[in-house]
Amino acid sequence: MRLVGWILGLWSGLAMAGPLPHPVTDADFMPTSPETVALGRLLFFDPILSGSNSVSCATCHHPRLGTSDGLSLGLGDGATGLGIERAIDPTNLPEQRIPRNAPALFNLGALEFTSLFHDGRLEADATKPGGIRTPLGQEMVGGFTGVLAAQTMFPVLSADEMAGHYSENEISQAVRLGMLAHDGGAWDLIARKVAAIPEYRYRFDAVIGGRPIRFTDIANAMAEFIAAEWRATDSPFDRHLDGAEPLSGAALAGMELFYGPAGCDSCHSGPFQTDHGFHAIAMPQIGPGKAERFETHSRDTGRIRVTGRAEDAYRFRTPSLRNVALTAPYGHSGAYATLEAVVRHHLDPVAALRTYDPTQVLLPEFAGATAGDMAVLTDAEELAAIAAANELAPMTLSDAQVDALLAFLGALTDPTSATGRLGVPETVPSGLNVDQ
Repeated sequence: MRLVGWILGLWSGLAMAGPLPHPVTDADFMPTSPETVALGRLLFFDPILSGSNSVSCATCHHPRLGTSDGLSLGLGDGATGLGIERAIDPTNLPEQRIPRNAPALFNLGALEFTSLFHDGRLEADATKPGGIRTPLGQEMVGGFTGVLAAQTMFPVLSADEMAGHYSENEISQAVRLGMLAHDGGAWDLIARKVAAIPEYRYRFDAVIGGRPIRFTDIANAMAEFIAAEWRATDSPFDRHLDGAEPLSGAALAGMELFYGPAGCDSCHSGPFQTDHGFHAIAMPQIGPGKAERFETHSRDTGRIRVTGRAEDAYRFRTPSLRNVALTAPYGHSGAYATLEAVVRHHLDPVAALRTYDPTQVLLPEFAGATAGDMAVLTDAEELAAIAAANELAPMTLSDAQVDALLAFLGALTDPTSATGRLGVPETVPSGLNVDQ
Protein backbone atom coordinates (compact mmCIF):
# COMPACT_ATOMS: atom_id res chain seq x y z
CA MET A 1 0.00 0.00 0.00
CA ARG A 2 2.88 2.37 0.75
CA LEU A 3 4.24 1.76 -2.78
CA VAL A 4 0.83 2.52 -4.30
CA GLY A 5 0.60 5.67 -2.20
CA TRP A 6 4.05 6.78 -3.29
CA ILE A 7 3.21 6.22 -6.97
CA LEU A 8 -0.04 8.18 -6.62
CA GLY A 9 1.85 10.95 -4.85
CA LEU A 10 4.49 11.01 -7.58
CA TRP A 11 1.87 11.27 -10.30
CA SER A 12 0.16 14.04 -8.34
CA GLY A 13 3.44 15.94 -8.16
CA LEU A 14 4.03 15.49 -11.87
CA ALA A 15 0.57 16.79 -12.66
CA MET A 16 1.16 19.89 -10.54
CA ALA A 17 4.60 20.50 -11.98
CA GLY A 18 3.81 19.91 -15.63
CA PRO A 19 5.75 17.61 -17.95
CA LEU A 20 9.19 16.62 -16.73
CA PRO A 21 12.10 15.61 -18.97
CA HIS A 22 12.92 11.98 -19.60
CA PRO A 23 15.53 10.25 -17.42
CA VAL A 24 19.01 10.48 -18.93
CA THR A 25 20.56 7.26 -20.27
CA ASP A 26 23.89 6.22 -21.78
CA ALA A 27 22.36 6.61 -25.23
CA ASP A 28 22.21 10.38 -24.64
CA PHE A 29 26.02 10.62 -24.55
CA MET A 30 28.93 10.25 -26.96
CA PRO A 31 30.86 6.99 -26.63
CA THR A 32 34.27 7.02 -24.94
CA SER A 33 37.13 4.59 -24.40
CA PRO A 34 39.25 4.29 -21.23
CA GLU A 35 42.54 4.74 -23.12
CA THR A 36 41.41 7.92 -24.83
CA VAL A 37 39.84 9.34 -21.67
CA ALA A 38 43.08 8.76 -19.72
CA LEU A 39 45.07 10.47 -22.47
CA GLY A 40 42.65 13.38 -22.66
CA ARG A 41 42.88 13.87 -18.91
CA LEU A 42 46.63 14.42 -19.08
CA LEU A 43 46.34 16.80 -22.02
CA PHE A 44 43.57 18.79 -20.32
CA PHE A 45 45.70 19.53 -17.26
CA ASP A 46 49.00 19.99 -19.15
CA PRO A 47 50.18 23.57 -19.88
CA ILE A 48 52.09 22.20 -22.89
CA LEU A 49 49.14 23.22 -25.09
CA SER A 50 49.74 26.92 -24.39
CA GLY A 51 52.25 29.12 -26.14
CA SER A 52 54.13 29.98 -22.95
CA ASN A 53 53.76 26.55 -21.31
CA SER A 54 52.00 28.22 -18.38
CA VAL A 55 48.25 27.86 -19.04
CA SER A 56 46.29 24.62 -19.30
CA CYS A 57 42.63 24.06 -20.11
CA ALA A 58 42.16 23.43 -16.38
CA THR A 59 43.39 26.94 -15.54
CA CYS A 60 39.95 28.27 -16.49
CA HIS A 61 38.00 25.01 -16.09
CA HIS A 62 39.10 23.47 -12.83
CA PRO A 63 37.06 20.87 -10.92
CA ARG A 64 37.85 22.66 -7.66
CA LEU A 65 35.95 25.63 -9.09
CA GLY A 66 32.96 23.87 -10.62
CA THR A 67 34.81 23.26 -13.93
CA SER A 68 35.01 27.03 -14.31
CA ASP A 69 37.46 29.47 -12.70
CA GLY A 70 35.39 30.97 -9.86
CA LEU A 71 35.80 34.45 -11.35
CA SER A 72 33.45 36.84 -13.06
CA LEU A 73 36.03 37.28 -15.80
CA GLY A 74 39.29 35.39 -15.80
CA LEU A 75 42.90 35.96 -16.71
CA GLY A 76 44.74 33.57 -18.98
CA ASP A 77 48.27 34.11 -20.26
CA GLY A 78 50.15 36.56 -18.05
CA ALA A 79 48.78 35.44 -14.69
CA THR A 80 49.38 32.70 -12.12
CA GLY A 81 47.26 30.86 -9.56
CA LEU A 82 43.64 29.69 -9.52
CA GLY A 83 40.35 31.40 -8.83
CA ILE A 84 40.25 34.62 -6.86
CA GLU A 85 43.92 34.07 -5.98
CA ARG A 86 44.92 34.35 -9.63
CA ALA A 87 47.36 37.25 -9.92
CA ILE A 88 49.01 39.25 -12.68
CA ASP A 89 52.55 38.31 -13.66
CA PRO A 90 54.31 41.71 -13.62
CA THR A 91 56.89 40.42 -16.13
CA ASN A 92 54.21 39.45 -18.66
CA LEU A 93 51.22 41.76 -18.26
CA PRO A 94 47.96 40.61 -19.89
CA GLU A 95 46.36 42.97 -22.39
CA GLN A 96 42.85 42.53 -20.98
CA ARG A 97 40.62 40.27 -18.96
CA ILE A 98 39.04 37.35 -20.82
CA PRO A 99 35.83 39.04 -22.01
CA ARG A 100 33.31 36.36 -21.00
CA ASN A 101 32.74 34.16 -17.99
CA ALA A 102 34.29 30.71 -18.28
CA PRO A 103 31.36 28.28 -18.80
CA ALA A 104 31.09 25.01 -16.88
CA LEU A 105 31.80 21.71 -18.65
CA PHE A 106 29.16 19.43 -17.13
CA ASN A 107 27.36 17.09 -19.56
CA LEU A 108 28.95 18.56 -22.68
CA GLY A 109 29.39 15.00 -23.91
CA ALA A 110 25.63 14.72 -24.30
CA LEU A 111 24.68 14.47 -27.97
CA GLU A 112 22.16 17.31 -27.73
CA PHE A 113 24.92 19.85 -27.14
CA THR A 114 25.49 20.88 -30.76
CA SER A 115 26.17 24.57 -30.09
CA LEU A 116 28.86 25.93 -27.76
CA PHE A 117 30.12 29.24 -26.34
CA HIS A 118 27.91 31.99 -24.94
CA ASP A 119 27.07 33.22 -28.45
CA GLY A 120 26.86 29.80 -30.14
CA ARG A 121 29.57 30.70 -32.62
CA LEU A 122 30.51 27.03 -32.84
CA GLU A 123 27.65 24.87 -34.13
CA ALA A 124 27.10 21.55 -35.83
CA ASP A 125 26.22 22.26 -39.48
CA ALA A 126 26.29 19.50 -42.08
CA THR A 127 26.71 22.07 -44.87
CA LYS A 128 30.04 23.36 -43.53
CA PRO A 129 33.57 21.90 -43.76
CA GLY A 130 33.95 19.09 -41.25
CA GLY A 131 30.25 19.38 -40.40
CA ILE A 132 30.86 22.33 -38.07
CA ARG A 133 30.26 26.02 -38.55
CA THR A 134 32.89 28.26 -36.98
CA PRO A 135 34.17 31.81 -37.42
CA LEU A 136 37.27 30.28 -38.99
CA GLY A 137 35.44 29.62 -42.25
CA GLN A 138 37.79 28.04 -44.75
CA GLU A 139 40.47 27.60 -42.09
CA MET A 140 38.28 24.92 -40.53
CA VAL A 141 39.81 21.47 -40.85
CA GLY A 142 38.23 18.04 -40.77
CA GLY A 143 38.90 15.31 -38.24
CA PHE A 144 37.11 16.59 -35.16
CA THR A 145 34.65 14.12 -33.67
CA GLY A 146 32.15 16.90 -32.93
CA VAL A 147 31.65 20.38 -31.54
CA LEU A 148 33.04 19.46 -28.11
CA ALA A 149 36.37 18.58 -29.71
CA ALA A 150 36.28 21.51 -32.11
CA GLN A 151 35.80 24.08 -29.35
CA THR A 152 39.39 23.45 -28.23
CA MET A 153 40.54 25.30 -31.36
CA PHE A 154 39.65 28.67 -29.91
CA PRO A 155 41.38 28.98 -26.50
CA VAL A 156 44.71 27.86 -27.96
CA LEU A 157 44.46 30.64 -30.58
CA SER A 158 43.49 33.37 -28.12
CA ALA A 159 46.22 35.74 -26.98
CA ASP A 160 44.29 36.44 -23.79
CA GLU A 161 43.71 32.78 -23.00
CA MET A 162 46.43 30.32 -24.06
CA ALA A 163 48.41 31.42 -27.13
CA GLY A 164 50.23 34.33 -25.50
CA HIS A 165 50.65 37.86 -26.73
CA TYR A 166 51.79 38.89 -30.16
CA SER A 167 55.13 37.34 -31.16
CA GLU A 168 56.19 36.35 -27.64
CA ASN A 169 56.39 32.69 -28.69
CA GLU A 170 56.17 30.71 -31.91
CA ILE A 171 52.49 29.84 -31.45
CA SER A 172 51.36 33.41 -30.77
CA GLN A 173 53.44 34.58 -33.71
CA ALA A 174 51.80 32.01 -35.99
CA VAL A 175 48.37 33.21 -34.84
CA ARG A 176 49.33 36.82 -35.51
CA LEU A 177 50.40 35.93 -39.04
CA GLY A 178 47.15 34.05 -39.66
CA MET A 179 48.95 30.71 -39.81
CA LEU A 180 46.43 28.36 -38.23
CA ALA A 181 45.76 25.16 -40.17
CA HIS A 182 48.80 25.45 -42.43
CA ASP A 183 51.93 23.29 -42.16
CA GLY A 184 53.86 25.04 -39.43
CA GLY A 185 50.73 26.87 -38.26
CA ALA A 186 49.54 27.20 -34.67
CA TRP A 187 47.76 23.85 -34.44
CA ASP A 188 50.65 22.06 -36.12
CA LEU A 189 53.12 23.63 -33.67
CA ILE A 190 51.02 22.51 -30.71
CA ALA A 191 50.80 18.96 -32.08
CA ARG A 192 54.58 18.87 -32.56
CA LYS A 193 55.15 19.96 -28.95
CA VAL A 194 52.96 17.11 -27.74
CA ALA A 195 54.45 14.53 -30.13
CA ALA A 196 57.97 15.35 -28.94
CA ILE A 197 57.12 14.03 -25.45
CA PRO A 198 57.72 10.23 -25.38
CA GLU A 199 54.85 9.36 -23.03
CA TYR A 200 52.35 11.20 -25.19
CA ARG A 201 53.65 9.50 -28.32
CA TYR A 202 53.31 6.14 -26.58
CA ARG A 203 49.77 6.86 -25.42
CA PHE A 204 48.68 8.14 -28.82
CA ASP A 205 50.06 4.96 -30.41
CA ALA A 206 47.43 3.03 -28.43
CA VAL A 207 44.66 5.36 -29.65
CA ILE A 208 45.52 6.35 -33.25
CA GLY A 209 48.37 4.04 -34.17
CA GLY A 210 51.79 5.19 -35.30
CA ARG A 211 50.78 7.99 -37.68
CA PRO A 212 51.72 11.60 -36.92
CA ILE A 213 49.75 13.30 -34.15
CA ARG A 214 47.44 16.03 -35.39
CA PHE A 215 45.79 18.77 -33.36
CA THR A 216 42.44 17.12 -34.04
CA ASP A 217 43.70 14.00 -32.25
CA ILE A 218 44.54 16.09 -29.19
CA ALA A 219 41.14 17.77 -29.32
CA ASN A 220 39.26 14.49 -29.73
CA ALA A 221 41.02 12.96 -26.72
CA MET A 222 40.18 15.91 -24.51
CA ALA A 223 36.55 15.80 -25.67
CA GLU A 224 36.25 12.18 -24.56
CA PHE A 225 37.79 13.07 -21.21
CA ILE A 226 35.37 15.96 -20.64
CA ALA A 227 32.43 13.77 -21.64
CA ALA A 228 33.36 11.00 -19.21
CA GLU A 229 34.83 13.01 -16.34
CA TRP A 230 32.03 15.53 -15.86
CA ARG A 231 28.94 13.62 -16.81
CA ALA A 232 26.44 14.81 -14.21
CA THR A 233 23.49 12.44 -14.21
CA ASP A 234 23.21 11.13 -10.64
CA SER A 235 21.63 14.05 -8.84
CA PRO A 236 18.58 13.90 -6.55
CA PHE A 237 16.58 15.16 -9.55
CA ASP A 238 17.82 12.23 -11.66
CA ARG A 239 16.82 9.81 -8.91
CA HIS A 240 13.40 11.47 -8.85
CA LEU A 241 13.01 11.06 -12.60
CA ASP A 242 13.88 7.38 -12.62
CA GLY A 243 11.63 6.66 -9.64
CA ALA A 244 14.41 5.62 -7.27
CA GLU A 245 14.00 8.38 -4.67
CA PRO A 246 11.36 11.12 -5.05
CA LEU A 247 12.12 14.72 -4.17
CA SER A 248 10.38 16.12 -1.12
CA GLY A 249 10.04 19.29 0.89
CA ALA A 250 11.42 22.53 -0.53
CA ALA A 251 13.13 20.78 -3.47
CA LEU A 252 9.81 19.26 -4.59
CA ALA A 253 8.04 22.58 -4.17
CA GLY A 254 10.78 24.26 -6.17
CA MET A 255 10.50 21.68 -8.95
CA GLU A 256 6.76 22.27 -9.16
CA LEU A 257 7.37 26.02 -9.43
CA PHE A 258 10.14 25.53 -12.00
CA TYR A 259 7.97 23.38 -14.27
CA GLY A 260 4.80 25.24 -13.38
CA PRO A 261 3.85 28.81 -12.41
CA ALA A 262 7.40 30.25 -12.50
CA GLY A 263 7.80 29.08 -16.10
CA CYS A 264 11.55 28.48 -15.80
CA ASP A 265 11.29 25.53 -18.18
CA SER A 266 10.21 27.79 -21.04
CA CYS A 267 13.96 28.28 -21.60
CA HIS A 268 15.55 25.80 -19.17
CA SER A 269 13.86 22.77 -20.71
CA GLY A 270 14.92 19.22 -21.48
CA PRO A 271 16.94 16.78 -19.37
CA PHE A 272 19.77 19.28 -18.87
CA GLN A 273 17.56 22.34 -18.29
CA THR A 274 18.46 24.17 -21.49
CA ASP A 275 16.64 24.77 -24.76
CA HIS A 276 20.03 25.50 -26.40
CA GLY A 277 18.48 28.73 -27.60
CA PHE A 278 19.54 32.35 -27.26
CA HIS A 279 17.70 34.89 -25.15
CA ALA A 280 18.11 38.52 -24.06
CA ILE A 281 17.43 38.97 -20.35
CA ALA A 282 19.11 42.34 -19.63
CA MET A 283 22.16 40.76 -18.01
CA PRO A 284 24.58 43.42 -16.68
CA GLN A 285 27.73 43.87 -18.75
CA ILE A 286 31.11 44.21 -17.07
CA GLY A 287 34.65 43.96 -18.36
CA PRO A 288 36.14 44.67 -21.78
CA GLY A 289 33.16 43.42 -23.77
CA LYS A 290 33.37 41.32 -26.90
CA ALA A 291 35.25 43.34 -29.46
CA GLU A 292 38.03 43.13 -32.01
CA ARG A 293 41.26 44.84 -31.06
CA PHE A 294 40.46 47.76 -33.39
CA GLU A 295 37.10 48.38 -31.67
CA THR A 296 37.05 50.75 -28.74
CA HIS A 297 33.73 49.93 -27.00
CA SER A 298 33.16 47.71 -23.94
CA ARG A 299 29.78 46.28 -24.94
CA ASP A 300 28.97 42.63 -25.59
CA THR A 301 26.01 42.30 -27.95
CA GLY A 302 26.05 38.50 -27.92
CA ARG A 303 24.49 36.41 -30.67
CA ILE A 304 24.22 39.27 -33.17
CA ARG A 305 27.99 39.11 -33.65
CA VAL A 306 27.48 35.60 -35.04
CA THR A 307 24.31 35.98 -37.09
CA GLY A 308 24.24 39.68 -37.98
CA ARG A 309 20.49 39.70 -37.27
CA ALA A 310 19.21 42.71 -35.34
CA GLU A 311 16.82 40.55 -33.33
CA ASP A 312 19.79 38.65 -31.88
CA ALA A 313 21.23 41.70 -30.12
CA TYR A 314 22.13 40.93 -26.49
CA ARG A 315 20.97 37.35 -26.78
CA PHE A 316 23.10 34.70 -25.10
CA ARG A 317 22.87 30.94 -24.98
CA THR A 318 20.67 29.36 -22.31
CA PRO A 319 23.08 27.61 -19.91
CA SER A 320 22.42 24.13 -18.61
CA LEU A 321 21.52 24.17 -14.92
CA ARG A 322 23.10 20.86 -13.97
CA ASN A 323 25.46 21.45 -11.02
CA VAL A 324 24.53 25.13 -11.23
CA ALA A 325 24.96 25.54 -7.47
CA LEU A 326 28.70 24.90 -8.01
CA THR A 327 29.37 27.22 -10.92
CA ALA A 328 29.23 30.79 -9.59
CA PRO A 329 29.58 33.56 -10.74
CA TYR A 330 26.66 33.65 -13.18
CA GLY A 331 25.82 35.32 -16.48
CA HIS A 332 27.85 35.75 -19.65
CA SER A 333 30.01 38.31 -17.85
CA GLY A 334 29.86 36.66 -14.44
CA ALA A 335 27.95 39.66 -13.11
CA TYR A 336 26.18 37.80 -10.30
CA ALA A 337 28.19 36.25 -7.48
CA THR A 338 25.40 34.09 -6.04
CA LEU A 339 22.70 31.80 -7.37
CA GLU A 340 20.02 33.67 -5.43
CA ALA A 341 21.08 36.97 -7.02
CA VAL A 342 20.80 35.66 -10.56
CA VAL A 343 17.46 33.96 -9.82
CA ARG A 344 16.11 37.28 -8.54
CA HIS A 345 17.43 39.02 -11.65
CA HIS A 346 15.08 36.84 -13.71
CA LEU A 347 12.05 38.16 -11.80
CA ASP A 348 12.45 41.65 -13.26
CA PRO A 349 15.54 41.86 -15.49
CA VAL A 350 15.28 45.52 -16.47
CA ALA A 351 14.81 46.70 -12.88
CA ALA A 352 17.65 44.44 -11.77
CA LEU A 353 19.90 45.86 -14.48
CA ARG A 354 19.19 49.43 -13.43
CA THR A 355 19.79 48.73 -9.73
CA TYR A 356 22.70 46.32 -10.23
CA ASP A 357 25.35 46.38 -7.49
CA PRO A 358 28.80 45.96 -9.09
CA THR A 359 30.53 45.36 -5.76
CA GLN A 360 29.61 41.68 -6.05
CA VAL A 361 31.86 41.00 -9.05
CA LEU A 362 34.78 38.65 -8.51
CA LEU A 363 37.76 40.00 -10.43
CA PRO A 364 41.50 39.60 -9.84
CA GLU A 365 43.37 42.88 -9.35
CA PHE A 366 44.33 44.31 -12.73
CA ALA A 367 45.21 48.01 -12.61
CA GLY A 368 45.29 48.30 -16.38
CA ALA A 369 41.66 47.17 -16.68
CA THR A 370 39.96 48.75 -13.67
CA ALA A 371 38.87 51.97 -15.37
CA GLY A 372 37.03 50.11 -18.10
CA ASP A 373 35.53 47.24 -16.10
CA MET A 374 32.30 49.12 -15.35
CA ALA A 375 32.17 51.33 -18.44
CA VAL A 376 28.86 50.00 -19.75
CA LEU A 377 27.18 50.21 -16.34
CA THR A 378 27.82 53.96 -16.22
CA ASP A 379 26.64 54.64 -19.79
CA ALA A 380 22.92 55.43 -19.96
CA GLU A 381 22.74 54.76 -23.70
CA GLU A 382 24.35 51.33 -23.36
CA LEU A 383 22.06 50.38 -20.46
CA ALA A 384 19.02 51.47 -22.46
CA ALA A 385 20.03 49.25 -25.37
CA ILE A 386 20.44 46.22 -23.09
CA ALA A 387 17.10 46.93 -21.40
CA ALA A 388 15.28 47.39 -24.73
CA ALA A 389 16.31 43.92 -25.89
CA ASN A 390 14.98 42.15 -22.77
CA GLU A 391 12.51 39.32 -23.47
CA LEU A 392 11.35 38.45 -19.94
CA ALA A 393 8.22 40.02 -18.47
CA PRO A 394 8.37 40.88 -14.76
CA MET A 395 6.90 38.36 -12.35
CA THR A 396 6.47 38.17 -8.61
CA LEU A 397 7.64 35.35 -6.35
CA SER A 398 7.69 35.39 -2.59
CA ASP A 399 10.92 34.89 -0.65
CA ALA A 400 9.68 31.40 0.24
CA GLN A 401 9.15 30.58 -3.43
CA VAL A 402 12.63 31.84 -4.32
CA ASP A 403 14.03 29.65 -1.53
CA ALA A 404 12.13 26.67 -2.97
CA LEU A 405 13.55 27.30 -6.44
CA LEU A 406 17.04 27.45 -4.94
CA ALA A 407 16.40 24.14 -3.16
CA PHE A 408 15.39 22.55 -6.47
CA LEU A 409 18.45 23.97 -8.23
CA GLY A 410 20.54 22.44 -5.46
CA ALA A 411 18.87 19.10 -6.22
CA LEU A 412 20.48 19.26 -9.69
CA THR A 413 23.92 18.66 -8.15
CA ASP A 414 25.66 15.35 -8.86
CA PRO A 415 28.39 14.94 -6.20
CA THR A 416 30.45 12.47 -8.24
CA SER A 417 30.79 14.79 -11.20
CA ALA A 418 31.59 17.73 -8.93
CA THR A 419 35.09 16.40 -8.28
CA GLY A 420 35.35 14.31 -11.45
CA ARG A 421 35.75 10.58 -11.75
CA LEU A 422 39.52 10.49 -12.32
CA GLY A 423 40.41 13.76 -10.62
CA VAL A 424 43.41 16.02 -11.10
CA PRO A 425 46.65 14.20 -11.99
CA GLU A 426 49.62 14.89 -9.75
CA THR A 427 51.94 15.11 -12.74
CA VAL A 428 51.69 15.35 -16.53
CA PRO A 429 54.04 13.98 -19.21
CA SER A 430 55.54 17.39 -20.02
CA GLY A 431 56.75 17.76 -16.44
CA LEU A 432 55.17 21.22 -16.27
CA ASN A 433 53.29 22.45 -13.21
CA VAL A 434 49.78 21.07 -12.62
CA ASP A 435 47.33 23.38 -10.86
CA GLN A 436 45.88 21.39 -7.97
